[in-house]
Amino acid sequence: MRIELRAAITIVHLGIAGIVGSAGAHAQTITNSPTIALRGGESAELADIYWVVNCRSVLKSTPEAEILDGPPGVSVAIKAAMVTPRVQRCPKAVPGGKLVITAGDIEDHSYTTLTIRITYHGRDGDRKPSVIYNLSLFP
Repeated sequence: MRIELRAAITIVHLGIAGIVGSAGAHAQTITNSPTIALRGGESAELADIYWVVNCRSVLKSTPEAEILDGPPGVSVAIKAAMVTPRVQRCPKAVPGGKLVITAGDIEDHSYTTLTIRITYHGRDGDRKPSVIYNLSLFP
């Protein structure tokens, strides 16, 4: 009886160790993040940036973007533009911008994560969400 109990406890402990051991961190890639590939000197438009309530913009000025973590030689900017908030099913364009990433002079191939913080200047204060992209750079 005691041997069967010890065997059952050992099996449970091995099962828990297997589950915990397989939940390790994955370096380099974040699976839910989009991947972007750029060559040196190229630019890419990543997203429409806006902030609406009931299909009306609450922005006081064009949002700003900054890189919190990423490779050297990469920059982001928001170009002011009229954008249509399709997710909210708005029929008309509102003031906002387009998030653009630019790769400068790239010497070596690299693959890394890029963390961007966007600052929205709204009527009820500033909001600063961030977004993470997987970035692959080519010379």
